[in-house]
Amino acid sequence: MLKVVLIEDDKLIRTELEQMLNSSDTCKCAGSFMNCETALKELKSIEPDVILLDIELPGMSGIEGIKKIKELQPECDIIMLTVHEESESIFNALKKGAVGYLDKSASEEKILEAITDVYNGGAPMTPRIARKVLGSFKENESSLLTDREKDVLESLCAGNSYKEIAFKLKITVGTVRHHIKNIYAKLHVHSKSEAVAKALKEKLV
Repeated sequence: MLKVVLIEDDKLIRTELEQMLNSSDTCKCAGSFMNCETALKELKSIEPDVILLDIELPGMSGIEGIKKIKELQPECDIIMLTVHEESESIFNALKKGAVGYLDKSASEEKILEAITDVYNGGAPMTPRIARKVLGSFKENESSLLTDREKDVLESLCAGNSYKEIAFKLKITVGTVRHHIKNIYAKLHVHSKSEAVAKALKEKLV
């Protein structure tokens, strides 16, 4: 059962999302907050798997909150759930560490699917948002990868398992998994084989 935290200032939307999560077979609402400041005080004790985060919040914005959340819970995945589809907002959120971006018109089924998807290494976006990202994406993808992510990708291409990568790079398997999620998001792939194929084809490592 995945632990999901909601950070949403609209009480009606927050209540609907809580009910959706708690009636799911795969997720539960582990915390529900109207702002980042309150949520940040509780995250360490909750240790959520996924956070659904609104962008426009009273006080600290959702985009500002991403960095603080990642400092406290680096393994936690963040999905932005918002009505804003401006390219700048999307890229700011993704650069700060969000791995998914859904608009609030997404169906309950789509939101639940997205939660499972990010936990398994995916990067879900609604079609409209995905088109905006693809339409604005001009940087060389390899330049988006950190040096450590390139090390992990190189090891993946060499056929190493998560345990072997962790041993080789002297990091935990959980950290390897976190880097691989970031690689998937940045390269717009959804599996190890896709990541390796793209890395080799485009000479990213």
